[in-house]
Amino acid sequence: MDAVSGGGFSERKTEHFVLVHGAGHGAWCWFKLLCLLQNSGHRVSIVDLAGADGVRSFDDYNAPLLGLMAALPESEKVVLVGHNAGGLSVVHAMHLFGDRIKQAIFIAATMLQFGYQTEQDIKEDSALASILLRPWPTALSTARFGSAAGEGDKSVINRVPRVYIKTANDRMVKPEQQEAMISRWPPSEVMTMDTDHSPFSAPELLCNLIIKSL
Repeated sequence: MDAVSGGGFSERKTEHFVLVHGAGHGAWCWFKLLCLLQNSGHRVSIVDLAGADGVRSFDDYNAPLLGLMAALPESEKVVLVGHNAGGLSVVHAMHLFGDRIKQAIFIAATMLQFGYQTEQDIKEDSALASILLRPWPTALSTARFGSAAGEGDKSVINRVPRVYIKTANDRMVKPEQQEAMISRWPPSEVMTMDTDHSPFSAPELLCNLIIKSL
């Protein structure tokens, strides 16, 4: 789903946002944010990730986002925004298309630098993974990308600025779990919404934070 706003915003800096939903959601969950970003003069693309039925690998699950990224003009950079499990999709795209990403925004999202690399995870990460994966499609448990070897500060993925938006009243990805991911892979900026796991209930605040983060 790709929508472009109308004219009248030539004096503003226009960004291309790519919105990535989490498990149990679809492109529909971004409708209010889509309208607000468009009304602010931005271009917005929304992907529908592959359905859970019959999808066994994370590559297949994330194919719609990777296809969109591959089709971008080489000179274009987008702002990726992921919610919940959409954070895994965003990190995957950062590994493969880091030079086409202006900024990555994680909203109560799974922000693990290499996905679920069991051999390198400490006990806290394993516990977090088991909590996060419980209601998700099987394919998400195969989300592993990159390697800790050679992934220093100058790697493509670490050159992409990251912003994490915490949801303070979240009972699915609890604040302490969000803090654990932030601590393990510190982003450029951390912001907070006074909402539960569904930031879509406060679309104006969410839109303002996203635009403020740029």
